[in-house]
Amino acid sequence: MPNISSHALVDPAARVADDVVIGPFCVIGPGVTIGAGSVLYNGVTISGNTTIGRNNTFFQNAVIGGPPQDKKFKGGENIRVEIGNDNIFRESVTIHAGTEAGGGITRLGNNNMLLVNAHVGHDANVADNCTLINNAMLGGHVILGNNVTLGGCAGIFQRVTLGEFCFITAYSRITHDAPPFMKIDGPNIVRGVNVVGLRRGGFSNSDIEAIDDAARRLFYYREKPFAAAIAEFDTMNGMNPHVKTLIEFMRRRDQGKGGRYLDGLPRH
Repeated sequence: MPNISSHALVDPAARVADDVVIGPFCVIGPGVTIGAGSVLYNGVTISGNTTIGRNNTFFQNAVIGGPPQDKKFKGGENIRVEIGNDNIFRESVTIHAGTEAGGGITRLGNNNMLLVNAHVGHDANVADNCTLINNAMLGGHVILGNNVTLGGCAGIFQRVTLGEFCFITAYSRITHDAPPFMKIDGPNIVRGVNVVGLRRGGFSNSDIEAIDDAARRLFYYREKPFAAAIAEFDTMNGMNPHVKTLIEFMRRRDQGKGGRYLDGLPRH
């Protein structure tokens, strides 16, 4: 049987794995599924249609699965939160369910760490190995690639995409899609390559040098307009694969509106 405090409220319809630990004053709703090895410290609230994988840890006062903060939302049954495995949610983290108009699902992958008071808005999609430092905030429909780091109090505008291995500095406000592998300072300024993050991620020196050369040509020390600079890259002609990822990301961004690829797509 799960180790459930006598002071917790767990709905009988909730599906809780046998070795889950649930501390005092937690509230677990009927539509919740919690996978094996997960631990909930005191005062955690998990509601709505929320599915949680294995080995997740929720610290005090985390609130997961609540309805979206969206004026257009008028209620609906087909909204949910899906969380993968081995994530850490520190004190007072909030994650809201998706909206039916936005696809209905807020997703988090595996091995993510959300520190105190971090917020994930409705319909957001967080991949794997991401870190949200204290008070970092994701607006609705935001997409995070793998290995993204958000500094403390960073704010990400709705429908923004953050490319893999990008690093957002503290107190930044990001309103444009942030290119992969870069350090971004608010508002939307590329400060350089995320060398430390790439080395930790196993990138070779030659890969980092190739990314840095591309960044110099695209974002700083540039002598040509951006459209002309990006047109010089031939993604079909033996390009470093990480540089190709960067170029394709930037070309896709320019297909959107306001620097956001997702804003160029049809809305429901």
